[in-house]
Amino acid sequence: MLAEIITIGDEILIGQIVDTNSAFIAKELNKIGVSVHQITSVQDEREHILAALGEASEKVDLVIVTGGLGPTKDDITKHTFCEFFKDHLVRNEAVLAHVEALFEKYISTPISDTNRQQAMVPSRAKVLHNAYGTAPGMWIEDGNTVFVSLPGVPFEMKALLRDQVVPQLVAHYRRPHIVHRTIITYGLGESAIAQKIEDWETHLPKFVKLAYLPNLGKVRLRLTAKGPDRELLEKAVSEAVDKLYPLIGDIIYGTEGEEDIEETVAALLTKKGLSLATAESFTGGAIAKTLTGIPGASAYFRGSVVSYATETKIKVLGVPSDLVEKHSVVSAQVAQAMALGAQRLMQADMAIATTGNAGPTKGDSNADVGTVHLAIATPTGVFSEEFSMGNHRERIVQKSVHKALEMLQKELVKISSL
Repeated sequence: MLAEIITIGDEILIGQIVDTNSAFIAKELNKIGVSVHQITSVQDEREHILAALGEASEKVDLVIVTGGLGPTKDDITKHTFCEFFKDHLVRNEAVLAHVEALFEKYISTPISDTNRQQAMVPSRAKVLHNAYGTAPGMWIEDGNTVFVSLPGVPFEMKALLRDQVVPQLVAHYRRPHIVHRTIITYGLGESAIAQKIEDWETHLPKFVKLAYLPNLGKVRLRLTAKGPDRELLEKAVSEAVDKLYPLIGDIIYGTEGEEDIEETVAALLTKKGLSLATAESFTGGAIAKTLTGIPGASAYFRGSVVSYATETKIKVLGVPSDLVEKHSVVSAQVAQAMALGAQRLMQADMAIATTGNAGPTKGDSNADVGTVHLAIATPTGVFSEEFSMGNHRERIVQKSVHKALEMLQKELVKISSL
């Protein structure tokens, strides 16, 4: 089953917002064996939308459209759908009742006729109830193609996709199985790896594809197998991975699932009943922000101290001043003291600490730009590692956040559940 994602909105095309909706939709569709053929962004303009719908209908089985469903005049998706399908708008009483209930319960301003227009939908559309907003989703079948329209607000779109669109696709359409396995490597560039595994790659089964994904100081090797027999796919991928280790096992760090590293860490902390605190210097709270962006973080995350200044490290986290004087603020000793301080201060089972020089100047330390120390405190001790993360400030922070979470993940796997 092939799909195309169409995002509607001038704000995407002028760079005002980043299109995270398409990435989420593509990931969810891939999980159920739907291959995304193309992602298209179009203006809030009738002819542009009509052209995109027409082109997609000729190429794919499923078209998912996001955006353009609000109550204002520039939100024209419903009207364009009617023109494309030669349909007309009708009032859906269930949607109207829902909109009126939302205004009565949550919105202080009186409901207007413009807001009530949200209840007008194409007569051919199957309405998808939007529990979190006023714009309903719509499902229209035309020939052999399914067209789904979802609101552009991310949390509304995600709920509709997960709770209604995906279950209907799974129930009513046959889809191939898709199996992914991602191998994470460090210490060698993409081209060098390709040379080492050239013969292995040449002899992969035809239904197994390899992609190189270089990013943040590592190269991920993603194997993808697609077909009707999931057991055969999993066996083929596992055998390919087994043959890969003797070739580059010295640079393989581990494997990566469909979850992001922060989601994996969150699941491990929750499963094992462990709590976490952070003490961040040059990362400026980026680790805490990453973790608290995951629903349910309050179950394990105790809090964070952004100890950007040396004085804060000493006064709040209890880092001994003589330790700073002897080893410098950017050192393994200070990183470990910060982690223990956060662990003690917030009575957490685990703690992460970061100290380093992200540039552009050396600040309170003589350490070279890009030098960072990341520490992990566990229930039984504390350790740290030193890294050189380059000379680009933003990438130093990003790479350090990811590496700190990887270090934490590795320790969490060793710990028994409480």
